[in-house]
Parts: sequence; C-alpha cells; structure tokens
Amino acid sequence: MSKLKDIDGLFNGRHFDREVIILCVRWYLRYKLSFRDLAEMMAERGLSLVHTTIMRWVKCYTPEFVKRWNRFAVAAGQSWRVDETYVRIRGKWTYLCRAVDRAGKTIDFRLSTRRDVAAAKAFFVKAIKTQGRAPATITLDGYAASHRAVREMKTDESLPRRTKLRSSKYLNNLIEQDHRSIKSRVNVMLGFKRFRNAAVTISGIELMHRIRKRQFDLTSMHLKDAIAPSIWKAVLSTR
Repeated sequence: MSKLKDIDGLFNGRHFDREVIILCVRWYLRYKLSFRDLAEMMAERGLSLVHTTIMRWVKCYTPEFVKRWNRFAVAAGQSWRVDETYVRIRGKWTYLCRAVDRAGKTIDFRLSTRRDVAAAKAFFVKAIKTQGRAPATITLDGYAASHRAVREMKTDESLPRRTKLRSSKYLNNLIEQDHRSIKSRVNVMLGFKRFRNAAVTISGIELMHRIRKRQFDLTSMHLKDAIAPSIWKAVLSTR
C-alpha cells in the first residue's frame, strides 16, 4: 500500500471544510444523486458550489478514502465466484470483472477494456494480492478465456495446483445478483468519458458496497454501531 497522505495536508488549501467534502463524495458514491443534485442540496444548506467542484472532489479523494478504509478490511472466504459485467465508457463497452465469496462478501474487482486471457489473469493476480492468499475454489461461467487463464496460472504456479476450478451457472447466481448493487448506481450516471475516471468512481462505489456488507473491522475504534459520519471521521483521521 502506498503511503497515506497527512489528513490535514489532504484538505489543505480547500475553500470548503473537510466535512463538506467528505459528505459530498460519500453521498455521490452511495446514493443515486447527480453532481447537480448535490450542488442543489448544499445550496439549501447555505453553501454555494458548482457541480464540477464536486466532480473534482470525487476524482481526487476517492482513491485516498479507499486506501484508508482498506487498512481495516477483513479477508473474504476462499471459495470465489467470478463473473464479468459491462460498463459503458465513451460509448464503448468495457468489462468489469468481479468476485465474491460464498457468503457474498466482495473479494475484488477490475475494470478492463478487453475480455481475454490476459485480462482474466490480471484480475486474479490483483485479487490474490488484495486478499493476501490464493483461493481454494474458483467458480466461473462457461467463458473459455477465464478457464484458460486459471489453467495457465496453475501451470506457472501463479495459482496453487490445489485450487479447484469449476463451472456452474447456478453457483454464480450469487455474483450476478451482487452486480446489481454496482450497476444500479452506475446506470443512473450520465456516462463516463474517461477510463481513469470510471475506474476511480467504481472503486468508490465498490467501497460503499463493502461497507454495507460490513467487510471492515472497526472494533479497535469502538465504532461497530456508530453512525456513518462518526465512522468516516474516525477512519480518515486514524494514521
């Protein structure tokens, strides 16, 4: 993990208080609100800002928020259900590869312009690094490139030979249902213009989804039952 920025330096020089910035970014990633919706909501609270300011906040602060929350992430299970869904960027379809464990906990995700063996391998490498361990079982749909990627990774020992590969449309219903939470937020947006912006925004949406699924251990800060603003303040302030 790259070094975290100092919390004061992170917001230094901003015209608005950090609480306003955090609130706008969090609400945009969590709820089906546009940048203009949020600008109007802030205006009702006496804050005058343009929607492009909130857009820049999302782009700037989402990666830092993800890094800070990931310090408290709890490893998911070792039975992975992997599947791809689609996201449109600049009028073209891109591929969002995602995985959950047998309990529905998010394992990882990766946005890619291609759907091939190399992309599948890149996702598995990223997911193993995120989880800190290889899966015991990988369940895929019938797409041949994903199966080939697993076989080749087992051959070159990027995956343990003991990892079991199986294909089951029924078992992968879990991940297909889980896609809905991400797609329902993405679909109401006006569309992404750049791949980088899409990747950053989706990482924030995925973060909110993981928070809802209680995939973080905050007991060290006694925040298990705290309200959202208190959780965010504590997580972002902790070094």
